[in-house]
Amino acid sequence: MLIELEKRKEPSQAMLYLTPVIAVLATMFVGGILFSLIGHNGFAAVREIFITPLIDTHKWQDLGIKAAPLILIAVGLSIGFRANVWNIGAEGQYIVGGLAGTGIALLTWELEGWWILPLMCIAGVIGGGLYASIPAFLKTKLNVNEILSSLMLTYAAIQLLYYLMRGPWKDPEGFNFPQTRLFNDSQILPEIIPGTIVHLGVPLAFLIAIIAWFVMSKSIFGFQIRVVGSAPAAARYGGFSAKRTIWAAMLIGGGFAGLAGIFEAAGPFQQMVPQFPTGYGFTAIIVAFLGRLHPIGIILGGLVLAVSYVGGEIAQTSLGLPNAAAGIFQAMMLFFLLATDILVKYRLKLNLAKQAGDAS
Repeated sequence: MLIELEKRKEPSQAMLYLTPVIAVLATMFVGGILFSLIGHNGFAAVREIFITPLIDTHKWQDLGIKAAPLILIAVGLSIGFRANVWNIGAEGQYIVGGLAGTGIALLTWELEGWWILPLMCIAGVIGGGLYASIPAFLKTKLNVNEILSSLMLTYAAIQLLYYLMRGPWKDPEGFNFPQTRLFNDSQILPEIIPGTIVHLGVPLAFLIAIIAWFVMSKSIFGFQIRVVGSAPAAARYGGFSAKRTIWAAMLIGGGFAGLAGIFEAAGPFQQMVPQFPTGYGFTAIIVAFLGRLHPIGIILGGLVLAVSYVGGEIAQTSLGLPNAAAGIFQAMMLFFLLATDILVKYRLKLNLAKQAGDAS
């Protein structure tokens, strides 16, 4: 029985939204087999990574904490991706945004006031945006590929972080550990649910995603982004500048990543440490595509990837899985998503006639 691909007359909207579900299910099934083959209880691993965080109510707060930065960064990246601006360096912008906000925290460490935390967030947005402006400048002025320039700048940001933690910003009372002072009470995101770790940045991330949905679907700016990405010639005819769009997309993506960075620094970490780079900037790329570059879909995608993060930590302690287990499942998820995307424009067809002809 031969299976062939038959081109659809027009892309399937049903498959557009069904393929992410197929990708997640395929990841669970193939991941279970893969980990069984290397000597682990593979399907127990799937249960711990994908099911336990959903049924264990004590882990729900962790899902919100993990999902918030993923959603923020992915929403910013999705705006650029829709315009065919491929910012792959959100991890670096996330780090620089966190550092910028931390700089304000250190400058105001002996002060108190409601204005300090908003100032830190503004610094985070500006820091991430300015760092993203480097590949934007290189792209618009020198036609340097933004994929490479933004990605390479990530490693420069990591080295800047290490330098500051081991040098100028090291806590003088930190027993020589490479970390900053702990933020004071005016510099920490407040808890919104007493007795939990859910901070103010979690609902803000969801709110920002909803606002982004409204802007992208109802505003001229959103229309410009879509036109420049899908029909550059029509965009030029309509008076939309590709260079201005590149700048806007990069600055927004960098600003959102920087805001996620300071939310993490002022939230779970409550200081800056060398372990601050957690890969959120790269995982957010998976979130953006899993959510079909739509802010509401990104919220769902962010929750799915948050489940894999929290479940990965559970599987480490309960099953002894390696630390990289969650990353393997996340990578498979992206692989299957890209593989099943072909079903949007093509359908599977059983060519029984050809098989019968070959048999005769």
